[in-house]
Amino acid sequence: PQPFLEVDEKTYDRLMDLNLRAAFFAAQAAARLMVKYAKGGAIINMSSQAGHRALKDRSVYSASKFGLEGLTKAMAFELAEYNIRVNAVAPTFVETPLTKSGLEQKDFRQYVEGKIRLPRLGRISDVAAAVLFLASPASTLITGTSLLVDGGWTIH
Repeated sequence: PQPFLEVDEKTYDRLMDLNLRAAFFAAQAAARLMVKYAKGGAIINMSSQAGHRALKDRSVYSASKFGLEGLTKAMAFELAEYNIRVNAVAPTFVETPLTKSGLEQKDFRQYVEGKIRLPRLGRISDVAAAVLFLASPASTLITGTSLLVDGGWTIH
């Protein structure tokens, strides 16, 4: 987390490369193969609730995820003619080794728990289930959308 006024170019570039550029070129490579073999398919981008609601001190992260949400829609529009569905999964804070240090801070954890309407933080299995659904035949008419896995954070 870093306030907007303190973000330097290196931090900006690193987060944009990781969250937007990498997704763009990985999806492009996958889509080219899907088009080549003409079997359709599903591309699922890993977004965040931060692509739907701005988060304090996370301006670059939020910008990268808002960008990924737009990219998901643009890709879905362009790739639909090849029967390629493109969607995103947008989780809330999930308990992982990466989020552990932040969630161990009492004030931050209380803030997060206060925003999530359901009575628990996200789990990796919650995100995996959403990805599995979007990759499955159960979602063959779903494209260009983002599945929020945020326990209700973005409803208020």
